[in-house]
Amino acid sequence: MQENLVIVESPAKAKTIEKFLGKGFMVKSSFGHIRDLAKKGLGVDLDNHFEPIYEIPDDKRKVVEELTRLAREAKTVWLASDEDREGEAIAWHLAKVLQLPIDQTKRIVFHEITQRAILDAIENPRTIDLNLVNAQQARRVLDRLVGFELSPVLWKKVRPALSAGRVQSVAVRLIVEREREIIAFNSTAQYRVVAQFYAAEDASKTLFKATLSQPFATRQEAEQFLRECIGENFTVSKAEEKPVQRFAAPPFTTSTLQQEAGRKLGMSVSQIMSVAQKLYEQGLITYMRTDSVNLSQMAITQCKNEITRLFGAKYSYPHNFKTKAKGAQEAHEAIRPSYIERHEIEGTAAEKKLYDLIWKRTVASQMVPAELDRTTIVVDLERRKEQFVATGEVVRFDGFMRLYSESTEEDSQNEGEGGILPKMTVGDKVLPVSITAQERYSVAPSRYNEAALVKRLEELGIGRPSTYAPTITTIINRGYVVKQNRDGQKRQTHQLTLVGDKISEKMVTESYGKEKNRLAPTDIGMVVNDYLETQFSSIMDYHFTANVEKEFDRVAEGDITWTDMIRDFYDPFHKLVDCAVGTQSDRSVQSVRVLGVDPKSGCTVKARIGRYGPMVELEAEDGGKGQFASLKKGQLIESITLEEALELFALPRDLGELDGEPLMVGVGKFGPYVRHGKTFASLQKGDDPYTITRERAEELLKENIAKQRAASEPLRTFAEDPQMVVKSGQYGPYIAYNGKNYRLPKGAKVETLTYVDCQRIVAKSKK
Repeated sequence: MQENLVIVESPAKAKTIEKFLGKGFMVKSSFGHIRDLAKKGLGVDLDNHFEPIYEIPDDKRKVVEELTRLAREAKTVWLASDEDREGEAIAWHLAKVLQLPIDQTKRIVFHEITQRAILDAIENPRTIDLNLVNAQQARRVLDRLVGFELSPVLWKKVRPALSAGRVQSVAVRLIVEREREIIAFNSTAQYRVVAQFYAAEDASKTLFKATLSQPFATRQEAEQFLRECIGENFTVSKAEEKPVQRFAAPPFTTSTLQQEAGRKLGMSVSQIMSVAQKLYEQGLITYMRTDSVNLSQMAITQCKNEITRLFGAKYSYPHNFKTKAKGAQEAHEAIRPSYIERHEIEGTAAEKKLYDLIWKRTVASQMVPAELDRTTIVVDLERRKEQFVATGEVVRFDGFMRLYSESTEEDSQNEGEGGILPKMTVGDKVLPVSITAQERYSVAPSRYNEAALVKRLEELGIGRPSTYAPTITTIINRGYVVKQNRDGQKRQTHQLTLVGDKISEKMVTESYGKEKNRLAPTDIGMVVNDYLETQFSSIMDYHFTANVEKEFDRVAEGDITWTDMIRDFYDPFHKLVDCAVGTQSDRSVQSVRVLGVDPKSGCTVKARIGRYGPMVELEAEDGGKGQFASLKKGQLIESITLEEALELFALPRDLGELDGEPLMVGVGKFGPYVRHGKTFASLQKGDDPYTITRERAEELLKENIAKQRAASEPLRTFAEDPQMVVKSGQYGPYIAYNGKNYRLPKGAKVETLTYVDCQRIVAKSKK
């Protein structure tokens, strides 16, 4: 009989903990939740105070059987799932299924997987916190109710196989609203004026840049200004230098880690959480689902010692940060390395990078503020009211910046801002070397990347750090949102430059609109969003969704019962669903947009969602069947123009005849293709069906024919039996024998296969 059985969530965590506990302890994994709401039906008893109907999934039955047996044999069972609400619910489900007394079961929690933390938890067990369990149950039941009732409405009113969710639908709304801001945005040009000056009394002529306080709306205004600068007197009206301090950012919470790792490392939110989970289970970092910025006194002391050793005592600034989030649940400490003295780890490249980021952020949070001199110089013109302004910062003492600086969404430095500015006093004369008026276009709001979306959700109080990653994954997988890259476009802008008393002009090429890993809504995402906003405005309201999160917090704190909270939500929600079902006929919601009239045929052109997705339609003159074309990737029904739509009808393209057969380019079910007679070849990445040349189309056909011939040629034949042939297939080499195919075993090499080997493989396969 094993004296102690410890049950954790993951096998990796089990291995790490078992090393610390030693003999007398057996550590087993539950592999996450061992039961969940029943998949069949609602899974919630509406007539019995929303009682959840739980079931053990088929893939967990063996795990449950083993844990049940081990729990019966053990003298003491320790439930060591994670310390957040989800972990508390896992412990509760284990106690229920394994028939452990709830009020006597030993529940242990730890913020880090270190020997010290594990042994301390064993010495200080507690019972299961039912308030935390109820908060998790409330979230799970509420999300099931919303999804179960809303999704069928979407099937009836919009399109089959759609779904909705309490948090995911609100996240889609944010992305849709941003897209519409971009569509409605009207870019305008202004002329921004930047001058290069030096002090009249400065023999070395040290240059500094200054930007005019306001831009000009037109080229004429900008040119007039430059003309009036000829012979102008420029005088310093303000020269201010003041010391400032820049403080280190607090250690990571879940959301700030997601944002910073997204910006600095280019990782997706789900990737960040997956890698962080592995680091935690290996005992390398503390628990990675937390709202807290606090550090333990032990961690603060370790940081002090390490900073003093690396940089000297003057860089150390031991202090703690106060968690601002009310009712910050999930944890007692920020995300930090388990051992501050450990600078590097073994592991994958992603694990090393993320650990390094966490280590630097943690240590930097305990370093002294950076000390800077911020300088502002204002230059007046004698004959004009405008002013030139120059700003600069000089680091006098780097402080925490020696190790780490927090990034921002827009990490670009404005022109006219820089480092060292010359020492100047009020009344000093300055002389211009050049004054440049550059045409600049206003920029539309940026689409969200994952980091920016997490930040916005957190600002609104929607969801929790642990839910951001699955929410983003869900809206992408369901086709409401796409993560995309966009190539930048180029445009010509005017540049006017005054040097001495002469104004020159030149055209400058600038790039704009380039995007990487930005989130954009799909047409179906926009349609679903509009329908839900119309019929379920309260559910889609940001403040309402945030208030629901606060209610979960109240349940966790024991202020309200979770069934009462669900009741207050469900009754009005259910009435909204009934109303939505009864107000419109089935499939009444369609996004149809009239784009205009085809100048050639005089027929109407429309954009809408068809059976196979977003499309444009050119109506027939006689009311018969018109022409149809699918939208390109990145095009939206809401923003496509008539000109762009008409281009789509260019397919299929006739590239002429080849060997008496037409050579065509088109787009089919499996993407763009070249067709010659009955022969097809798919276009490759970078090939555009609208612009592909005849030469390239012929090249693709030849390559495809060569591949087919190569595939039909046997890799191996055997004199012993001509029927025994080794061929190349779609999924690798295989044996063809007497009309049947046989897969080669793993590790088998075609070059060394003998006839006897093939006979053996065929014989075994027949068995």
